[in-house]
Formats: sequence, structure tokens, C-alpha cells
Amino acid sequence: MEDRQVVEAVATYLVREREPHPHALAHMIGTAAGASGCALTVADERYQWGDGPGPWLDHAITYDGEQQGVLAVTPESAGPLPGVAAVLGAPLAIIRLEAETDRLRREGDAAARELGDDRWRAAAEMEQERRGLERDLHDGAQHHLVALRTSLALVEHSLANGGTREQVTDLLERLDTAERVLVDTAAGVLPVDLVNHGLAAALTAELSSHSDVILDIGELRRRYPAVVESAVYFTCLEAVNNAHKHARGARITVRVRDSYRGLEFAVLDTGPGFDVTTARSGLRNLSARAADVGGTVEVHSGPGRGTEISGFVPL
Repeated sequence: MEDRQVVEAVATYLVREREPHPHALAHMIGTAAGASGCALTVADERYQWGDGPGPWLDHAITYDGEQQGVLAVTPESAGPLPGVAAVLGAPLAIIRLEAETDRLRREGDAAARELGDDRWRAAAEMEQERRGLERDLHDGAQHHLVALRTSLALVEHSLANGGTREQVTDLLERLDTAERVLVDTAAGVLPVDLVNHGLAAALTAELSSHSDVILDIGELRRRYPAVVESAVYFTCLEAVNNAHKHARGARITVRVRDSYRGLEFAVLDTGPGFDVTTARSGLRNLSARAADVGGTVEVHSGPGRGTEISGFVPL
């Protein structure tokens, strides 16, 4: 069919179809031109009807001085279609604008979702940091505050029975230590001994002054990642703190050692013990901290049997 006849067929089609689809338009043009294949490329998207052997004859489609797309037909014997290309200028401009508008809308939606995801992640990270700080304050600073409460009771009893002021001096030193730990924890600072010398040095510095605590760390010689050492350090302090609160006067043993599988630790006391089936809620913090570094915590206790809190972090 001659170019003029194809132009008339295209014009009739465009009048009938208010919103022509590029694929349907390619089908109509290819059929009218007697081609075995026809393709329209708009906004970098190719809409092809038929699958002719080629070669393809391309026609640039322009509108208002700007290229809007490409019309291609095969075989070349279907003939040049400059008139068709001219008629398609305005319709393809509209199709291209709609395609670009849809693309921009999708990109805007994706950007909005990404912004929402970023805000959600930021909020989640802030909440995680808050919970981490809360746990560090609970496991670290509270340990000192509980010890201070016990010391205050002893000093009060001692002064009432003619005690010396040396105990008051010791109490003031403990208060200074508690204040330092509180400030450092709030600032996100780990204990200097833990950072510089490792878990054994940090536990020694923290617990050696407690006459009721026995440290068994002779088999702890290896350094571990900072997050692992921090998790085990605070878990042990929290377990000692629990023993001080609930098993006053009991002997407490803190045991930490290397094994071929990883880092093993345990805190045992000779206190009255408790029924673990009814008191699990108070131990969630220990389990959560160990779980953060891929570790586990188990609690073994019973009335009159003391308590053992043991944990393991794999290599």
C-alpha cells in the first residue's frame, strides 16, 4: 500500500482510538503497509508487531523540532513511509510524555518509599541505641549502686557500734566510681580496661574489690571482638548484681574461660535459689544481650540450691 493510503488508514485509526497503544498502533501500520514486521520505539521502549526477516527500514518521528521516537518496518520493500512518520509526530509526543510522566511518578513513589524506609531505619537504630544504653546502665551502673546500698547499710551498722570513718572514706570512693561509670556509660564509653586489655582485665578491675566474689579467669587468655567482650562483661556484671540483690551474703563465683568452641562464662552463687519457671522475666536482659552476639544463656536454680547462670558465645 502506498504511503498516502497508509497515512489515511493511520489517521482514521487515530480518530477512532482516543488513546492508542504503541503496540496496537504498530500492528495497524504494519498491516496497512503490507509489512511482515513493524515497530515503534518511544521513550526507549520498543513495541513490535510481527517478526520479519529484515532488514528494517527506520523513520525518525519528530514533533515541534524534537524527535519523539522511531518507526521501523520490514522488509524494506514495504516502502518508505515519510507521511506516516509525519502523522505520528503528535500522537507519539503524547505517548512519550505519558511514559515519562509515569516513569517520574514511579521514581517519586520509590523515592518516597526509600525516604520512609530511611526514617524507619533511623528510628529503629535510635531505639536500638536507646535500649542498648538502657541495658548498659542497668548492667553496669546499677551494679555499683546496689553495692553502694549494701555498703551504706554496713556503714550505718558499724557507726552505730563505734566504727571508724575509714568505712565512710571507702564509701565515698565507691560513690565516685559509680558516678564515673554512670557518666561513661551515658557517653557510650566502654571501660578502659575492657578496651585496652580485654575481658579478664576488665572483670578483675570491676570485681576484685568485692570480698564475696571469686574470680576464676585463669583459662581466659584470648581476645575476642569488642562486641563479644562487651556483651559477656555486662552479662556477668548483671548476674553478679542479681546475686547481690537476691542472695545477700552468698558466695559468688564468676568463671570465664576459652574453649575450642568459643567463649564460655558462668556466674554461680550459694544463695537461696528460686523457681526458674516463675521468674523468667527478670532474666530476659541477660538472654537478649548474649543473643545480640550469637550467644546463649541458661539459668539453673531451685529453692535451696543456689543459682548458676551460664552462657556461651561461639567462635
